[in-house]
Amino acid sequence: MRRQTATGGTNPAGSSRALRLDPLSLPVSFHAHDARADGFVRQVELDRERVVLRRAVRGMRMALRLRVSDFLGVALCDIKDGRMLVLAHRDPSLSVPLCVGVDEEEIAAAWQLWSDVFALPMLQHAACEPAPRRRRRNAIRARRPKFLMRRRAGSLLEPAKIYRGEREIIARN
Repeated sequence: MRRQTATGGTNPAGSSRALRLDPLSLPVSFHAHDARADGFVRQVELDRERVVLRRAVRGMRMALRLRVSDFLGVALCDIKDGRMLVLAHRDPSLSVPLCVGVDEEEIAAAWQLWSDVFALPMLQHAACEPAPRRRRRNAIRARRPKFLMRRRAGSLLEPAKIYRGEREIIARN
């Protein structure tokens, strides 16, 4: 069984280091922690121009292809074990972990290098938690269906007219 890092990725056999990707050896594929995915793991394919996130949510597999230019920048986050570099997205659940470490100088050098490789700005202390789940509100759920709006409602207030004891006259040409 392989060791797991704080971000959920697995290390290569024999490695005792935390997650540390090399920006000069792209493309790279690795597993990362995902709080919303089945098994809490997603596969990340990282390239200079694009990022592919593969995960399964409630049994439905999906692949999200994002351009690197869609990300906000390379962010530095504080975690309980040290510091983490993240490729930050507007939706925090789509952010990608790049590097975890405790040495300030190593993290600063990696931060600058990742920023230069992706041509993205260096951001301070982004949120490292996934975005809260959206509440689903359907504003038109309680409305009357559209095809019923076209029908004229009947009047049940007046009773039907009944004629008793009269002869019926039928006109014929």
